[in-house]
Amino acid sequence: MLNKLKYLSIAVILISITSCKEDFLERTPTDAISASDALANETNMQLVLDGVHRGLYSQSQTIFPGGDSQRAGNHYWVPLGDNLSGGLIHSANANNLGWRTEMQWNSHTQPTSLTNELLWYHRYNIILHANLLINGILEGSFTETPTLNSILGQAYTYRAYAYLSLVQHYARGYLIGNPSTDPGVPLLFSSESPFTSEPRSTVEEIYNQIGLDLDAAISAFENGSTRPSGGPEVKSQLNIDVAYGLKARWALSKGDWQTAADAAVAARQNYPLMNESEWKAGFNSNDLSEVIWGSNVIQTETTFFRSYFYLASNTFNGSQIRNNPKIADRRLVDAIPDTDYRKDVFIIDAPNTNFSAANNEGGLDSDTGLPRDPNYASDLDAYNARRAEINSEYGITNSFNQHPYMHFKLKNKNPGSIDPDDIIYMRASEMYLIEAEAKAMMNDITGAQNALKPLGEERDSAYDVTVYNTQESLMNHIKFQRGVELWGEGFGYTDKIRWDEGIDHGANGGSGASAVLYQGAYQIEKPSLNDDWIFKIPQAEINANPNITPSDQN
Repeated sequence: MLNKLKYLSIAVILISITSCKEDFLERTPTDAISASDALANETNMQLVLDGVHRGLYSQSQTIFPGGDSQRAGNHYWVPLGDNLSGGLIHSANANNLGWRTEMQWNSHTQPTSLTNELLWYHRYNIILHANLLINGILEGSFTETPTLNSILGQAYTYRAYAYLSLVQHYARGYLIGNPSTDPGVPLLFSSESPFTSEPRSTVEEIYNQIGLDLDAAISAFENGSTRPSGGPEVKSQLNIDVAYGLKARWALSKGDWQTAADAAVAARQNYPLMNESEWKAGFNSNDLSEVIWGSNVIQTETTFFRSYFYLASNTFNGSQIRNNPKIADRRLVDAIPDTDYRKDVFIIDAPNTNFSAANNEGGLDSDTGLPRDPNYASDLDAYNARRAEINSEYGITNSFNQHPYMHFKLKNKNPGSIDPDDIIYMRASEMYLIEAEAKAMMNDITGAQNALKPLGEERDSAYDVTVYNTQESLMNHIKFQRGVELWGEGFGYTDKIRWDEGIDHGANGGSGASAVLYQGAYQIEKPSLNDDWIFKIPQAEINANPNITPSDQN
């Protein structure tokens, strides 16, 4: 394992136990507990677990030692899935935090890239902390209590979550490869230093362990204390619903359709679908009714210009957004019925105000002073009026550029600021869509329709699921629904691998992306024919691990 992971004993000593008080540039949490005390009692175990909750989103070195501030955990990893898959489209040239490099597929394809190293490092740190709790509880002489079972359930769930992330990025997709022989990632159970580096287990072995961990988590949660009620902070804690949700994702990715459907139904029971006002509220808070799990970002721990919304929200006051508003695939947006309120968050008629826009249709002509945007040609008044209207509605100013098909799905709670917002990982809508896809793949037409109906009828006043009455039409519609409902939430990369679909920004009238800006990523062959979909094993891991050699590289 990377040398950084040999620092687990340090991580346990330094892991934070209360809200962080440090300045943005400080590197060590102000509150800590010793390694010897970490497993002394349930209270201290919960404090270790709380540190992992924070480690999901904090700048790496503030919680897990040895990281890099350029990647603030899931603030980066969540939107990366849609950045890579071409759903979160760049309208101009801006490479803050390497975001353009990722989009052009010039990062995850390089063994020395920061992204390859830090995603690997981040997920294994979660695993090692989970191992600490699991091993400590199972090998200790603790009295079994509901609280202890809840802690154990969360630890198993975290380990499953991290391994699922690793195997879906650093190995060939389960459904398009040979999982019994395809190399996966090292399988580690140690929580004591010095750590023994391991070779790559097979994809099947990793998937089997994920399944065992999720079953163990569910069993522990069944005998554990329930997640407390309260504000958005309580949904940072994992519970049985999160475990079922991860089981649904795991089963879907491996083609275990019945398990996926059953787990998805179990996961969503306590989370009613959002109504129109909630759906349009910006996806910035765990308080939303259908959020099953998310990171509640502590106000004193803002990651500033390292955050999810800095990379993806058109209301965040950062140069990545102001100079490069993110747009949606116009083929997707144009297909949304006018009776579906989700269409409202994609602004088709936003004026192209950016003279540096990649399509060369932005700003004002230097000779005539009139808009270069063909939608507003020779009509400066209409151009300015629409820009002002959008500014007013969404809380931004003329320092923010606009672009046709820009989105306002993801919105800061305090628009035009750099204030932190929550990171949503799992919603009830996803679970309806997992059930529908699983039923469709089993050719259970009625079952798939019944799963889609509640979601479709909530979002679209004219929705009629009965028109999708074949397996092919259902799967095409489910892909469309996932594209709209989950847009910007990071599922594009794993969806395309599961469906074995490539990327073609030029097909069917084009996505709106620029071939010049996107370069080789403008068209990407499907995953079964292109191993570039698989992240490279970090070179630092190959250098440090005697059981992984250059010949083991993806």
